[in-house]
Amino acid sequence: MKTITNMKNSFRIAFLIVATVMMVSCADSSRPNYQYMPNMYEPVGYETYGEYDIFPGGLEAMLPAEGSIPRGWQPYDYPNTTDGLNLAKAELSNPIPVTEASLANGKKLYDIYCAVCHGEKGDGQGILVQREKILGIPSYADPGRLINSGGVYHVQMYGLNSMGSYASQTNELERWQITQHVMNLKATLEGTPLLAPQSEVAPELEIMETAHDSTAAEH
Repeated sequence: MKTITNMKNSFRIAFLIVATVMMVSCADSSRPNYQYMPNMYEPVGYETYGEYDIFPGGLEAMLPAEGSIPRGWQPYDYPNTTDGLNLAKAELSNPIPVTEASLANGKKLYDIYCAVCHGEKGDGQGILVQREKILGIPSYADPGRLINSGGVYHVQMYGLNSMGSYASQTNELERWQITQHVMNLKATLEGTPLLAPQSEVAPELEIMETAHDSTAAEH
C-alpha cells in the first residue's frame, strides 16, 4: 500500500515537472501569455507620432489648423525685430490698472524671473552678475536708455540680446504686472514718482478678458 502511494506521488511530481517545462518552453518572453491588466501593456489610444491612415497625412501628431491660436493666448502683432521693438515703445501701453494687488504680484514674478540678472532693485546687480556668471546687465536708470511699458513688455515677449523670451513662463496679465514693477524700479532709481495704485477699479483679470474679447472680434 505504501509503495502504491509513493508511486502516485512520484507520478504527480513528474506530471507537474513535465507540465511546467511545457508551459515555460511555449512562453514568449517578449509577450506575456497572461495580462492581468492589459491596459498596462496594450495602448488604448493612438501612439504619439504614430502612423495611422485615419489621419490626414498619415501621422497622429497633426499641425494645428491654419490661423488657430492656443486657448488663452492673445496674438501679439509686433514683430521680433528692432523696428518692432521701437514701434512697441512708441505705441504700446499697459492696459491693466495699477492696483496694490497687481504691483504685489508683479514684484513676486519679477523676483522669480528677472531679479537673478537685473537685481532686486533693477540696478543690474543680480546674483548671477555678482558671481560673474553673466556680465553687462545695465541698470534701468542708465542714461540714454528709453525704457517704457511697451518696450519692457516687448522684451519679455521675445527676449533681447542674451536675455531669452519669457512668453512661455508667463501669461499676458503677468507680463503687464511685471512691467508695472519694472517701471516702479526705474522710478525709484531715478527719484521720480512711482505708479500710484487706483482705489476703485474692476478686477484686472476681467479687464484683460474684456480686452481679449474685443481684440478677437476685431480680427
